[in-house]
Amino acid sequence: MRIAQVAPLFESVPPKLYGGTERIVSWLTEELVRLGHDVTLFASGDSMTTARLVAGCPQSLRLNPQCVDQLAHHINMLQAVVGEKDNFDLIHFHIDYLHFPLSRQARLPNVSTLHGRLDIPDLAPVYRTFSDMPVVSISHAQRTPLPWANWQGTVHHGLREDSLAFYGEPGQYLAFLGRTSPEKGLDQAIKIAKRVGMPLKVAAKIDRVDEPYFEAVIKPLLNHPLIEFVGEIGYAEKNEFLGNAAALLFPINWPEPFGIVMIEAMACGTPVIAYPFGSVLEVIENGVTGFLVRDVKSAAHAVEKLSKIDRAQCRQRFEERFTLARMTQEYLAIYDRIVRGGPDPLLPTNGDLSWTKLVSPSSTT
Repeated sequence: MRIAQVAPLFESVPPKLYGGTERIVSWLTEELVRLGHDVTLFASGDSMTTARLVAGCPQSLRLNPQCVDQLAHHINMLQAVVGEKDNFDLIHFHIDYLHFPLSRQARLPNVSTLHGRLDIPDLAPVYRTFSDMPVVSISHAQRTPLPWANWQGTVHHGLREDSLAFYGEPGQYLAFLGRTSPEKGLDQAIKIAKRVGMPLKVAAKIDRVDEPYFEAVIKPLLNHPLIEFVGEIGYAEKNEFLGNAAALLFPINWPEPFGIVMIEAMACGTPVIAYPFGSVLEVIENGVTGFLVRDVKSAAHAVEKLSKIDRAQCRQRFEERFTLARMTQEYLAIYDRIVRGGPDPLLPTNGDLSWTKLVSPSSTT
């Protein structure tokens, strides 16, 4: 199959530091090439791929201090995609709704994986207007605000099995890996660590938009002997950081679309202690790959029970549920159905949130 992958230009593919979407695009692209498909990757010029690379800009935009208008580069990239439309059987977009007008006008054979939150009120009118655009969710929970969208399936993220090594013995610290934005709950993670008297290592990215919150709320909390702020780390450092941790803390307070760091921790054998919002109920099995908790107190109680978690079973669950091979095959099935013009998948009706019963509130710690 002739497939185009269209990535955001904010990070390279794969990203040099933080960048979950771009890493997923990279692994999917490389696996499709390995399977014999003819793949073109539209991404930043500093991306590394075995596919044919079409550069939307010379280098990734976040790390380019000279870039002022990031949208301009995406518009140019979209024009390049349209110019090559006859070269592809299907174009897989990872840039949310940005391409919708062009895809409709040019009648592009397309599908979009939506990687972000969908509960923002501004989004509903856009997806109503473009309700014909085929979209893929990365968790069932992500669909909740837009159950009527043209969903083609839910494809949970997957990682290469050899991308992260298994660590059989727990370390002596708790880990936080993510952004310093309010919804990621770093303040909660710090409170949990202080409550149990256990070191917390924080590998966190400070986005420009989050700098005021970091300075006002997070920075004062870092002045404590138990808290070590490591800063933003790349994938090379991630395995040791997660693998040597006793647990990953994931005390979010927002509808997380997926949360790649949870399956990265599982791949290392590291259990996850998480607040049960968004995709968490679909990823973490309470008492098996970690603990679902409601607050700092119950999280501290979960830390005391970490010895009950089998780290080998965490790795096993990752291999069973969250591999690149599984993710790729699910995308290929969607591609094939769209290209062949097959019937739409059977989707839950409006308001059917039966997936939430996967873990009932009574089963959280």
